[in-house]
Formats: sequence, structure tokens, C-alpha cells
Amino acid sequence: MKKTFLLLALSIAALNLRPIITSVASMMGMIQSELGISALTASLLTTLPVLCMGLFAPAATALSQRLGLERTLFISLLLITLATALRGADQSVTMLLVTAFSGGIGISFAGPLLSSYIKKYFPGSPGIVSIYSVSMTIGAALASGLTIPIYHQAQNNLTLALSCWTVLGILALMFWLPLIRKKQSSSSRMQRLRLPLGNKKAIRFTLFFGFMASMFYSLTAWISPIALSFGYSTQDASILLTLFTLIQVPAALLIPNLVNRSGKLKLWLVLCSISELIGLALLLSPVPMLPAVLFLGIGAGGLFPLALMLPIVETRTAEEAGTWSAMSQMGGYTMGAFGPLVIGGIFDLSGHFNASIIAMLVIVVLMISVQLSMSMGSKTVETPHKL
Repeated sequence: MKKTFLLLALSIAALNLRPIITSVASMMGMIQSELGISALTASLLTTLPVLCMGLFAPAATALSQRLGLERTLFISLLLITLATALRGADQSVTMLLVTAFSGGIGISFAGPLLSSYIKKYFPGSPGIVSIYSVSMTIGAALASGLTIPIYHQAQNNLTLALSCWTVLGILALMFWLPLIRKKQSSSSRMQRLRLPLGNKKAIRFTLFFGFMASMFYSLTAWISPIALSFGYSTQDASILLTLFTLIQVPAALLIPNLVNRSGKLKLWLVLCSISELIGLALLLSPVPMLPAVLFLGIGAGGLFPLALMLPIVETRTAEEAGTWSAMSQMGGYTMGAFGPLVIGGIFDLSGHFNASIIAMLVIVVLMISVQLSMSMGSKTVETPHKL
């Protein structure tokens, strides 16, 4: 198949990996109010899918080996689409939790296998992760920025606002139909795949992914509530979350390119983490939230594509890239799932977010220490200039 079609398939699939999470994050305050739930319970709506993304990631490689890479990715998109659609059936905490769980399973399959997809179809261009990361960020931004306006336009219809993102899944399923007809190679079918559990480099990658995911999902879930606690309006709080997401797009495009030019992957990992440190320090200062949100978004936007890139540049085959990605995402997302939960729990205990922000500062410091301990090959990345 033509490379352009393969890139579009990657992009459209990635669009679907975050709306089921960020649509809820942007509506967190309203969901708490309408359903009468605590901050800790509300945090489960982001914790559950992220936890699933970790726990079920190893199953992705086993399914891919049995069914084929493209078919397994199609199944993952189908699960995400059905979970999003079911949110239109009933307005209840139970339905939100069930769909968060099932959608998280779908995302857990897609995450590591899209890395395999890049390694398979673009073996000389690991910088294609920029398209993966940017598309995922755009999907997240659309859901975080438009869910509240759709909610108000639909006369405060929560189920419609959360389920309307099914349209992205339907588009992806239609686009991936030609790909599931591809036959799996016999060599891929015969090869036994194992997670690199004893590899020290893979373990460090996993720890880094975990700290990175903890920060990302904590910020995604709680930036809006933090803004509300600082006296911002609901609309302004939603805008800050959208800006946090949108600023990640240029960061995800630019930073891998800077890594390619400089060849200093570790340096840029640390710089992105320092950007998050600055953002958190600003949140503790008596200044407007906008600069803090921008620093946090730049850091998160750079760290995620670099985290996706690490297994690709350090492995030789698509199958091996999938196992390294599955391991880093299994451990990383499992760690990351507890980020929003801990932040919500600390808030419930203290009644304010300062202690939670300090906890996030500690997470970033630990992440930097892991980054400094990582050893990486001399490979560089190629960043695509156009789709």
C-alpha cells in the first residue's frame, strides 16, 4: 500500500486514543456535580482506562501474533468506538466506569502495536512517532476543548457530549477495513515473543514511562479543577486544559526534530522534564495559570513522543519493538494510572491542591533521576516534514 495511505491510517487511529479520557477530564466538575460523586471517585474515570492500558498491554503482542498486527489494531479501534458509543445509552457512574474500563482495553492494544506498525512500515523513519503523537494530541485537544460547548449546545445533555466522539471511531474503522485484509507473514506467526523483563535498559525505559504517564494523566485530569479552585470560571478552566493540550502539538513536532539534529536524546528528555518542574513551581506561585500551563504542556508534549521513540530506535524488528513498547506501557501506564487517583485523594484529605502539586514535583524529580541513568544507542530519528 502507498505510504500516504499508511500514514493516514496511523494518524486516524491515533486520533481515537484519548477522547474517551479527555472528554471526561474536561467535564470532571460537572460530572461530580450532576452525579454527586467525590473527587476520588471521579478520578477513577481517568485512572481506570490508564490502568487498563498498562495491565492489558502484554496481551496486545499475543493477539497480534495470533490474529495479525492490522486485525488486532482494528479490534482495538472497535472496542474504543463501542465504549464511546455506549456512553450515550445511560447517564450513570456505572456506565462511565464500564466504558472507561472497556475503552482502556482497546487503547492498551493500540498503544504498543502502533509502535510495531511504525517499525514494520517505516523501519528507517522512527521519527514517524511525531505523526502518531501529534494526531493523538489533536484528538485529545478536540475532546477537551469541544465537549463542554457541545454539552451546553445540547441543553446540558451529558450523555450526548461524551458519546459524540464515536464519530472519530467510525471514521477510523472505515479507513482500516482495507488493512485487515492483509495477510500475516508466516515468520511473524512462528516467532515466540517475550517481554524483555530482564533487560536493564528496558526496565529504565519502563520506569521513565511510568513517571511520565503519572504526570500527564494527573495534569489532564486535574488542571481544570485546579483552575476552578484558584477562582477561574468553568469556561476559563476548560480553556486552560485545551491550551495545555494544544501546546503539545508543536512540541511533539519540534522536539524530535531537535533530537535528530543534536543527537542528544537524553538532554532533551531532561529539558522537557525541567519544563514541567517550572510549570509546577509557577502553580505554587501567586501568578496567573497561563505560563504554568504552557510550560507543563511543552514538557508533556516533548516527553511523550520521545517515550514512544525509545523502544523503536533501540530494537531491530517490528515484533521486538512491540514487546519493548508493551513492557514500557504495561509498567508505565500501571504506574501512571495511580497519578490522578493519588492527586484526587490528596485533595480530598487536604481540601486544596498545594500538597498535590508538591507531590507532582517529587514525581518529576524522580523522573529526571531515571532519565540521567538511562543509556541509549547513537541512533537518531528522522522527522517527517509532511503527511
